[in-house]
Amino acid sequence: MYSKNKIDAFIKAAPILKDIIKAKQVSWLNPELESVKDAPKFSIDLKNMRQAEDLWTRFAPFFVKAFPETKPTQGILESPLREIPKMKALLNADNGEIEGRLFLKCDNELPICGSIKARGGFFEIMTYAEKLALESGMLKKEDDYSMFTAPQFQKFFSRYKIGVASTGNLGLSIGMISAKLGFEVTVYMSADAKQWKKDLLREKGAIVIEFDGDFSEAISVGRERTKNDPNAYFVDDEDSHDLFLGYTVGALRIAEQLKSQNINVNADHPLLVYSPCGVGGSPGGTAFGLKQIYGDHVHCFFVEPTHCPAVLTGLVTGEMSHISVQDIGLDNITEADGLAVGRPSHFATKISKHLVSGILTIEDDQLFKLLAQLKDSENIFLEPSATAGLIGPQRVQKTKYAQIHHLNLKNATHIVWATGGLLVPEYQRKKFYKRGGEYVLKF
Repeated sequence: MYSKNKIDAFIKAAPILKDIIKAKQVSWLNPELESVKDAPKFSIDLKNMRQAEDLWTRFAPFFVKAFPETKPTQGILESPLREIPKMKALLNADNGEIEGRLFLKCDNELPICGSIKARGGFFEIMTYAEKLALESGMLKKEDDYSMFTAPQFQKFFSRYKIGVASTGNLGLSIGMISAKLGFEVTVYMSADAKQWKKDLLREKGAIVIEFDGDFSEAISVGRERTKNDPNAYFVDDEDSHDLFLGYTVGALRIAEQLKSQNINVNADHPLLVYSPCGVGGSPGGTAFGLKQIYGDHVHCFFVEPTHCPAVLTGLVTGEMSHISVQDIGLDNITEADGLAVGRPSHFATKISKHLVSGILTIEDDQLFKLLAQLKDSENIFLEPSATAGLIGPQRVQKTKYAQIHHLNLKNATHIVWATGGLLVPEYQRKKFYKRGGEYVLKF
């Protein structure tokens, strides 16, 4: 715990913390942002990203056979990059004109589990499964990986256990891929996790253990229980190299999509990307990947709920993953279940410290309003947490970021990363939309 004197010292060093503690919406620009060429060397690089993409390619035949919905893309899991001019017009009417073009990276449409967590979650389990199969002599890298669906592989993997803690979508991704491969998988879910996600996991064959506390409690217990079993593997969202690496591949894919749409990214055509942020792994991974490709021409912003700005608290205080939002008096309660995290990732936050351009916070009411507006304007449904990035372009324009970095925003490409929504049941969609519609009328 941190004493009042210590918190006061943090506020003195960074006065914005006073508003963060009051759960006000803030726009924070990172004073420690560094040019890519000056940033510290990390344990992963572009070469590792390419190797990670190769793993996805090796597993493509498995996905075609195990998940028929991936046949149209030959087992490659990817989502569209869509321009959203009608939503842009709605946002312009609310808050002033957005300079540049506005796109949505539709990870809400990713096959199988409909969220960005498939990028990291699937990748980590694929990495582990491949390692076990190679070491056992059952597999060679040049083999057709559709063999992972064979009964002997199912029997082999059933000897091993997977554990993961989650507020929702990471648990879904890990649970679905692990169960399909034959692992015994246990998902430790915090109090904020939606009931439909717990029900779906059980339906897919996962064991779900529920907690009355938040994500920190779920991950602590899950980590402890799993490490005591020699045949168990824990996916650690607070400190995972493989999760992070899996997310970076999204940057390689988005670069291909920008190229196919003839969109330039250079000194006169900046790229600004806005990602919802919980523990910081997925936005950190995609930001790192984009920085490897575009260097200082891409500018990455995270968006967190006002009641649980975990990464923002870690960076503003300098305490990184040592501090939680509860330590500064926040309750860590939000309707954005995927973002309901009190303490940031140890691994990801060390990297984001140097590469994230800034962090914005958003109130829950705004998430629902954006959800309804996007459905009305573009007929795209997102779950509440996935709408967070839509506040990005206008909020950043109101800061001095563009002037500081000499950005020509008229030529800018803004990408809002939509992180989930495909699997939300119809009854839940209607409830979300109804609540959002009330805010559209109210504001």
